[in-house]
Amino acid sequence: MSRPPASPATPPRRPPTPGTRWWLTTRARIGFVLAVPLLGLLNEYLGFLVLIAAIVLIWKDNPWQKGAKVAATIGAMALLGAVVPDPPEDGASDTVAGADAKGTERERTAVTWPSPSPTRSQARPSQPPPEAPDYRGQRLDTARDKAEAAGFGVDEHNASDEGKSIMMRSNWTVCFQKTDWTSSGTKSIHFGAVQTGAPCPEADGGAIPWPRMPDLVWKTWKTAHKEVVDLGVVPDHHLRADTAYGNDRLPDEGEYDDWRVCVTDPAEGADVTLDTWVTLELTDPDNGCPEPDRGHDDKVDLPDRDGDGDPDYRDPFPGDRNRTSTFPDGFPSGSDSSGGGSSGGGDWNCPRTRWC
Repeated sequence: MSRPPASPATPPRRPPTPGTRWWLTTRARIGFVLAVPLLGLLNEYLGFLVLIAAIVLIWKDNPWQKGAKVAATIGAMALLGAVVPDPPEDGASDTVAGADAKGTERERTAVTWPSPSPTRSQARPSQPPPEAPDYRGQRLDTARDKAEAAGFGVDEHNASDEGKSIMMRSNWTVCFQKTDWTSSGTKSIHFGAVQTGAPCPEADGGAIPWPRMPDLVWKTWKTAHKEVVDLGVVPDHHLRADTAYGNDRLPDEGEYDDWRVCVTDPAEGADVTLDTWVTLELTDPDNGCPEPDRGHDDKVDLPDRDGDGDPDYRDPFPGDRNRTSTFPDGFPSGSDSSGGGSSGGGDWNCPRTRWC
């Protein structure tokens, strides 16, 4: 009697590729995605960090198809969004005050908060809001730690109309605060904050009153520099000097303090924010400012009769193109007046001249 053919043996599993790191395996990638909502329940910022790690693992050296990677990325973000709590929407009308980034307190206009829920009103119809220290003007992370230590549940939001999310509390400053009771009878406090260095808006959720670029034309570099820094939002390394004339050059630092401002960027009256870089175009007082709409590359050149790249006002030999303020004894041997090749001289350095 013939026997039915035996079924083929199941092929053995292939062992993982030697040298594959565990966090680059499919199980590890799926595990990181699933860890996003779990850790997000404990702490929203911890969940955000795990989300970043999961996205990196999904896209780094991953054999999955692109559609699967996109779906996994969107899924991980949706999982975190599903567990992050929404900010509380209940409160009462109150008068709040803000402080600017330096801690200067200013009385703010009344801000209408959303009306409290019926449950809260019925539970505590005549209960005044809990008292809390004034945290305005303090760094947000510091204020939050102090409020939690005082027994408050804490939440925060961007106090401006710019819509930026608060990612690093250490870079934000408290402008507004509002206390209330929760439906369970615990104390809560809500902070409105702006990025450190920015002035507080007049009302919570309003526009930031950025300072405007002052009129600096024909002021000295030293005076103009101080006025820009005194705006309070432009650090010194965001302020630079340039020449107003195309063929001019600045002296060494500290030697152009009495040079005059011809052009500012941004222009007078423009908002100056934390991200603004300021450029002041300067001229020697004896030269005056260039006339607008002349010259090339939006800049006018100073007179240079011998065409050696050294303006006449600084050229001790304005009629001799072979001698300049850089080379008062003539150009190095091996060069000629036409800027041609060298003869037995080799390379030579000629900074700030037309011969290089």
